[in-house]
Amino acid sequence: MNETMVCAVGNVATQPVYRELASGASARFRLAVTARYWDREKSTWTDGHTNFFTVWANRALATNVGASLSVGDPVIVQGRLKVRTEVRDGQSWTSADIDAVAVGHDLSRGTSAFRRPSREGEVAVAVAARPEPNWETEPGIRSEVAAQEQPEPVPVT
Repeated sequence: MNETMVCAVGNVATQPVYRELASGASARFRLAVTARYWDREKSTWTDGHTNFFTVWANRALATNVGASLSVGDPVIVQGRLKVRTEVRDGQSWTSADIDAVAVGHDLSRGTSAFRRPSREGEVAVAVAARPEPNWETEPGIRSEVAAQEQPEPVPVT
């Protein structure tokens, strides 16, 4: 298929709207993508033009978008670009939509906690926190306690 796939990096501009439809779950939100460039004369970063896209998500992705995203979140969206032109009240309007395949938080600008959804389609409760491993152990040297430890089984949902 000849489809225009895009990857857009920006911020969530509107609260995601989640709907349960006869064909399955659907969610949409507006994505603001602002170009930044280095202004040599001012020796500062400067914001360029902002493009706005309507992002559409369906089925499981819609459920997860509705549960995970808020206004202002930095995100990366991958999907099919759909540019539409229509005439309303004698004026020509152009809109750019992205039919999302994947949506995720931009981890170069913050942290995120991933949770797998439950089988019922709801967001799963966070699994109990595990202790941080000791990364400072000398290579090739294992303590007697570490040698006796068995990995904890991971629950499958």
